[in-house]
Amino acid sequence: MKKLESFFQFKYFIMTGLGVISFSYFVYVLFGQTIPNIILTFFKDVGEMIIIGAVFAFAFAWILKASPIKKPKKYSVIAFDVFGTESNIRGIRTEFKIHDVAWSYMRQYKKSYPLYNFALVSDVSKSEKKTIIRYI
Repeated sequence: MKKLESFFQFKYFIMTGLGVISFSYFVYVLFGQTIPNIILTFFKDVGEMIIIGAVFAFAFAWILKASPIKKPKKYSVIAFDVFGTESNIRGIRTEFKIHDVAWSYMRQYKKSYPLYNFALVSDVSKSEKKTIIRYI
């Protein structure tokens, strides 16, 4: 009878051990594979969304910056004397349609008339005052 009782006691140890092992395996799989895979997948998807959002933000900023700017259709060169008052010099061209041409003439005028300063102005905005684009 003692052998039978010891067998039943051993059987309970085996059942308890199998229960502990199976629960340990369940916890190992849960915390070692399932939860990390869910979290890694979540952060991977969130990371992709952040990168895609940054790309769209950069593209949107670039499109806004690269949008065409209304360029003036008419440029004027104004001469200023030594005291800073506006003056007229006879024989110089003051109205231009192209910015580069006006700038080239301004540099030539500065060499020809060193005591004068020149401003390249245009009606960029719809204000009453003209906007100075360049000044030499």
